[in-house]
Amino acid sequence: MRWLFLLLVVLNLFYYVWHQQQAPLQVKEVAPLSMLREGKHAIRLVSESEEPVSREAPVESKPEAVCLFLGSFEQEASAAEVEQRLISLDIRSHVQPVDVAAGSDYWVYLAPLASRQASLRQLKELQARKIDSYIITQGDLANGISLGIFPRHDSAESVMQRLRDAGYDPLLRGLSRAHRSYWVRIAPGSRHLAGDALLQRLVLDFKGLQHQLMPCESIATPR
Repeated sequence: MRWLFLLLVVLNLFYYVWHQQQAPLQVKEVAPLSMLREGKHAIRLVSESEEPVSREAPVESKPEAVCLFLGSFEQEASAAEVEQRLISLDIRSHVQPVDVAAGSDYWVYLAPLASRQASLRQLKELQARKIDSYIITQGDLANGISLGIFPRHDSAESVMQRLRDAGYDPLLRGLSRAHRSYWVRIAPGSRHLAGDALLQRLVLDFKGLQHQLMPCESIATPR
């Protein structure tokens, strides 16, 4: 019996060791797949965001209105005659004066003195020397002495040299010379009424009449 008991003990130990070797290894805890999926949804591209990205809309420039211009006229009365003829045909139009630069003039003058009385004394002195001159009454040169406005630079320089020889210190200022002409502007809504037939009749009645399509504000009314 004693050997039998020892045999059973040995068999039990053997069975215990064998059972431990056959037991599965302990698996580490792994996060559920649903949690991984939730984690993926936590990272989104900007394009996938529900809130739209604020972007400035491009500013669309409005097309500039185009008018038909008839001209140009040296006399306002001629332009007004064309205007009245167009208005009688229910064509909206109006006369528009235009000043165009036409070169430069040269103004020779003496700078203003300390007082008007001093300028008047200088004026009398110049006139006694037979030098054409007059006192300036307005503008930034008020109380100065004007010695003439000349269309050519060499003419102005000749007068200045004469004054220098007489002991004066003349100055020169360039003046823009403008030429005024008149145009008849037809409103955009009436352009379709001014057809080729009408324009040809106007050309026959007004020699040299031209017509041009231009932005309505391209010819600015002088102020």
